[in-house]
Amino acid sequence: MQHFKDRYEATQEEEYTLEEYLEICKKDPAAYATAAERMLLAIGEPEHIDTSRDSRLSRIFSNKVIKRYPEFSEFYGMEEAVENIVSFFRHAAQGLEEKKQILYLLGPVGGGKSSLAEKLKSLMQKVPFYAIKGSPVNESPLGLFDPAEDASILEEEYGIPPRYLKSIMSPWAVKRLHEYGGDISQFRVVKMYPSVLDQVGVSKTEPGDDNNQDISALVGKVNIRMLEDFSQDDPDAYSFSGGLCKANQGLMEFVEMFKAPIKVLHPLLTATQEGNYNTTEGMGSVPFDGIIL
Repeated sequence: MQHFKDRYEATQEEEYTLEEYLEICKKDPAAYATAAERMLLAIGEPEHIDTSRDSRLSRIFSNKVIKRYPEFSEFYGMEEAVENIVSFFRHAAQGLEEKKQILYLLGPVGGGKSSLAEKLKSLMQKVPFYAIKGSPVNESPLGLFDPAEDASILEEEYGIPPRYLKSIMSPWAVKRLHEYGGDISQFRVVKMYPSVLDQVGVSKTEPGDDNNQDISALVGKVNIRMLEDFSQDDPDAYSFSGGLCKANQGLMEFVEMFKAPIKVLHPLLTATQEGNYNTTEGMGSVPFDGIIL
C-alpha cells in the first residue's frame, strides 16, 4: 500500500515560477528536452551481444554483434525493428528530418506492432516534462519567448540552445499574456509526468467513418456551453480535446491511420512539418512538439 502511495505522490505536479524554471534549465538540459530526447532517456543504453560466442544465437544472427535494449527485453527476435525505432528517435532528438516525420509501424497481424506502441507509451511516462500551468495543450514555457529577440539572451544566461525556441504561443497563452499586460513573469510552470490514464502528454486516436469523424478528433472543437460567455473564436470557448492537443510534448498513437478519412489526416501535415496546426475556429495556430506514431 505504501509503495503505491509513494509512487503516486512521486508523479504529482510541482509548481515553479518562470524564473525558477529557467534556473532549472541551466542545471538540467532535460528540463527543455523534446519528446524524442525524453524517449531516448527512458529507453536507456543498449547491451552489445557478440552472437559469435553463442552457438544458438550465431545461427540466427550470422555471428553479428547485436544491440539489445533492456527496456525491450520481452520482444524476442525484434532487435532490428527496435534498433530502427531507437535510431528514429535518436535522429529526431538531433533535430534532423525524422523530427518532421511520423513513426509508422507496418507489419503482419500478430507482428508485435500494438505491443511496441504500448511499450513506447509506457516509456513516455517515465520522464517528466515542464509546461505552462493551466495550458490546455501542455505547451512549453519556452514558447513564451521570441526566437529572434530572446534566443541569444537565453543561450548566454541559461545555456538553452536556440533550436528549442521554435514553437509558437497557443491562442490560450496569447489571451493570458494580454490579461497580464505583457508581464510573462505571471505565468507559472508545472513539472508533469505524461500519463496514459489522465491523457496528459499521451493520447490515442482511432479511425472512424466519413459520417462520424472529422478533424476535431485531432484538433478539438468549440465547446457549445461556453458560447454564452465567450465569442466563438475565443480560446476559452474552445475544447482542446483532440489527440494533437493532448499529446503535445508527448506521444500520439494513431491506430490504423490510413483507414481514417483522408480529411482527418490534413492537420498532421502542418503539425509535423511546421510544429503547429489550425483549430476548427478562427483562432491562431496551436503549437505541437511531439511524436506521432
